[in-house]
Amino acid sequence: MSIQSTDQIADLITRLRNAIMAGKNEILVPTSRLKTQVVEVLKKNGYVANFEVKDESPRGILRVVINEEGQNPKINEISKVSKPGQRIYSAADDLPTVKSGRGMIIVSTSKGLMTGREAKKNRLGGEILVKVW
Repeated sequence: MSIQSTDQIADLITRLRNAIMAGKNEILVPTSRLKTQVVEVLKKNGYVANFEVKDESPRGILRVVINEEGQNPKINEISKVSKPGQRIYSAADDLPTVKSGRGMIIVSTSKGLMTGREAKKNRLGGEILVKVW
């Protein structure tokens, strides 16, 4: 497991996508506050089953349970929208919908990470990080 990554969210999303394609039901990722918040939003909206943070040396580990044993994963597609070379920002009124409202986006706002629906409701814009359905 590599410790260093230039884009933490892209690393997390790639590991999730690869685990789903390989039929795994959990992943282990080096932890960070941002990764934990992204997984927390995914859990709150039913896309992952559970997660826990293990404090270990030199860096903690984030254990993400994608789906329970014998169940299909809820994530059909997950991708990074804003990249280090091209950040994507949006005002509250211009936040996109995913698959006619069946999916969601995760937005980094001044009040923390939240879904696109929550950001529209709170009239907050920000950087669009992840698109999932």
